[in-house]
Amino acid sequence: MSIKNVALITGASSGMGIHYAEQLYALGYNVLLVSNQESALKEVAAQIVEKHPDAASKGLIADTLYMDLAERDAAARCLEYCNGKDYEVEILINNAGVYFFKDLLDCSQKQVDLILNLHIYTLTALCRLFGEQMRRRRHGYILNVSSISTNTPFAAISLYSATKAYIRNITKALRLEMYEYGVRVMVVTPGAVATDLYNLDKKLQNLGVHLGFIIRPKTLVKRTLRHLLHRRCREYIPGFASLFYKPVYNAFPLEFKLWVRKKTADMRNK
Repeated sequence: MSIKNVALITGASSGMGIHYAEQLYALGYNVLLVSNQESALKEVAAQIVEKHPDAASKGLIADTLYMDLAERDAAARCLEYCNGKDYEVEILINNAGVYFFKDLLDCSQKQVDLILNLHIYTLTALCRLFGEQMRRRRHGYILNVSSISTNTPFAAISLYSATKAYIRNITKALRLEMYEYGVRVMVVTPGAVATDLYNLDKKLQNLGVHLGFIIRPKTLVKRTLRHLLHRRCREYIPGFASLFYKPVYNAFPLEFKLWVRKKTADMRNK
């Protein structure tokens, strides 16, 4: 007998991924946490079950799959694992991501391959493989995580902002392709989030949250899931301040952008 209502979350061992897994488990979904951090992954799964005894008492599963999602066969192995467990993936959340602040020409080929494979190849393959099953069932949800940096392509985040733009665009197109089959597809495009992805000091994170320019991951995930599950929108851009990123960036003269690049030289050289 198949196990229904499974939510597959990539990058589930840290940051927003933890909150997606925990909140979906609390909502009554079985969760499959996928990450390349094995010990953290198991610890997060155990904590989720411990924090939600009512869900656990109903037999809900918090399973883990240790995997490097930057490998080219990662999506196929995810599907093989789910098929072997008879998991019926109802929700696919492509949350896994990587960020480094470095000029393209200073990136190693390994870094280039990592971000392209993770943000583009594996995400696309997961959407295709699990989306095919959802289309056949005529139901399901796909959420892809982009970034407001798609509107602010500053120097030293060229790879990051470009790959996140791919995620944003393919999700909007996929939404149209899957709409008639009853599969909801949405992209979330957050601005700054209070996680360790950007290596921002905790004090600065808290200041940004207080000023309204940074959102806490728990809050972001709660709002995102509400939009995904209960509203028919193609994109969710959290935070009032995020609406001003693009016009403000476009208003900056070239001289200012070059000044920012100069001032952030130390950050690029880390």
